[in-house]
Amino acid sequence: MKVGCIGLGDIAQKAYLPVLAFLPGVELHLQTRTPATLVRVADGLHLPPGQRHTDLDSLLAAGLDAAFVHAPTAVHPQIVTRLLAAGVPTYVDKPLAYELADSTRLVTLAEERGVSLAVGFNRRFAPGYAQCAGHPRELILMQKNRVGLPEEPRTMILDDFIHVVDTLRFLAPGPVDDVTVRARVRDGLLHHVVLQLAGDGFTALGVMNRLSGSAEEILEVSGQDTKRQVVNLAEVIDHKGQPTVRRRGDWVPVARQRGIEQAVLAFLDAVRAGKVLSARDALETHELCERVVRAVQERAA
Repeated sequence: MKVGCIGLGDIAQKAYLPVLAFLPGVELHLQTRTPATLVRVADGLHLPPGQRHTDLDSLLAAGLDAAFVHAPTAVHPQIVTRLLAAGVPTYVDKPLAYELADSTRLVTLAEERGVSLAVGFNRRFAPGYAQCAGHPRELILMQKNRVGLPEEPRTMILDDFIHVVDTLRFLAPGPVDDVTVRARVRDGLLHHVVLQLAGDGFTALGVMNRLSGSAEEILEVSGQDTKRQVVNLAEVIDHKGQPTVRRRGDWVPVARQRGIEQAVLAFLDAVRAGKVLSARDALETHELCERVVRAVQERAA
């Protein structure tokens, strides 16, 4: 099975290549426009010259069975369009695109071509978060905070806050009938944003503060007098009277803890089985992010 990896930045090197490079039956092909990076990464994986590519034409000529796109978000639309047009099942690191019109076009193209398109919402596969789907969820609270990183609203929301938005959608126990957005914008930069989703019997609250003084990710789900808390995707604390703590095992890889390994395997298993994956649900997350962007921009005006 020939699998391409397009873009060899931090996320590809830290999270995806450690999984892809050692899967049995996978012939890994790398593509980046930066020759020095290609040589360094490919040498580290002991890949032969025929599996190293500096342009997309060369990579497509290899006859890919699947592709993973980890290039900068701004070039996702052109890369994914070419892959889908060539009939290559494609997994894209979130988001599909910065503009909703581009994301919609890509999802529609994949459906018209009958080609799999998946978006890398790995938290749906992270064990600590996936297990929360079986817990009472009358109240959901997720915080994903950073230190000293206020940013232009669209970039921050689509590149980072999108994980919070998708996790709230994933864990919401029913249809959402109310959406509320609050934010602080100064000098064109988004300092913090709060998203509230509500439906029959539940409320989900997502928070991101880019000036929080702490880099952290905390998820809490509670209901029926019980609470489950997941800290930095590694520590699970169940509260029902006396709290009990479960920590990530010493030998559990980070990619497995964060759900990346499981997302990769699920995608490739579907490709092998000839199952076409749809990104239509992922598009709903992009649509909600666009709603957040517009609300933030209105407040900044």
